[in-house]
Amino acid sequence: MTAPSILLAMHINDAFVQQLARRGRVVGPMASAFAEEVAALPAATRADVRVLITMGTVPASDATMALLPALRLVCCLGSGYEGVDTAAARARGIVAAHSPAANASAVADIALGLMIASVRRMFDANAILLRGEWTGNSVRGLLPVVGLTGRRAGIYGLGAIGERIALRALACEMEVAYHSRRQRADVAYPYFDTLLELATWADVLVVAVRADGSNRHTVDAGVLKALGPRGHVVNIARGAVIDEAALIAALTDGTIEGAGLDVFEHEPEVPAALLALPNVALTPHIGGASEDAQAAMQAMVLANVDAFLAGRPVPTPVPESEAAYPAAAAVR
Repeated sequence: MTAPSILLAMHINDAFVQQLARRGRVVGPMASAFAEEVAALPAATRADVRVLITMGTVPASDATMALLPALRLVCCLGSGYEGVDTAAARARGIVAAHSPAANASAVADIALGLMIASVRRMFDANAILLRGEWTGNSVRGLLPVVGLTGRRAGIYGLGAIGERIALRALACEMEVAYHSRRQRADVAYPYFDTLLELATWADVLVVAVRADGSNRHTVDAGVLKALGPRGHVVNIARGAVIDEAALIAALTDGTIEGAGLDVFEHEPEVPAALLALPNVALTPHIGGASEDAQAAMQAMVLANVDAFLAGRPVPTPVPESEAAYPAAAAVR
């Protein structure tokens, strides 16, 4: 039997490409204009693609999948799958899979780092040091800040990543509460029925929710105002969950005190106004970039591909209960 074609929607490391090449003929990787590059492939190449390896941030629309008539598996490297039109995939007989929890600890580490960096103004302090403005035991330009001990961490989205963020916040002697699509019976943290109520309670709002069309811009001007002038927001989920323009305004006029962001609304673009602010800690979407996390995600993708090629159910399909939400890519 002819080896299937495996289409790569993004660049991945050579070792992983070699692993995939043992399972089929690798096509790609595609560039950032994924839909256009798929359309530009020769018809014979498109007709042979059975597996698509992608990421949640890459839009995989019904129209794009229609260009791949033999496609039967879309597998996301990482937990997120917001860019995949899962309803259209199901209608076409395409299985959608992802890599849940594989990078949860690594992403939670970055969330804690950004929380500390934002609350303690570490990036701003580093800039003062680099400019040579540190004189003796005095830090010019920085006022004393309130630390994490005794403060309230409100976690928006208590999934695998949110759980681990909660544990790290507790280790910093913080209080923890959460808001999710549904209340969980297996945790003791206080639950708030609405995001607005959680933000009103919290000192630091940590965005860890799975992104899709239902929660685009849910962290809006009203939520930021509820967080308050000593409040901080940390986002390690997806940039589209926060109204970026409202966030910049809130950081500029003192509606909130600071922010720690690993994700942005239109990656890899970061607004110049955000880059210029002294009260932000910014990293370039590195949450899942640890060696352990990458290895775990890749192993999960390979397990899904192997099961599919062997005619078995994939081990980590996208949950049907969550796949009903519209794709975030469709409402940007």
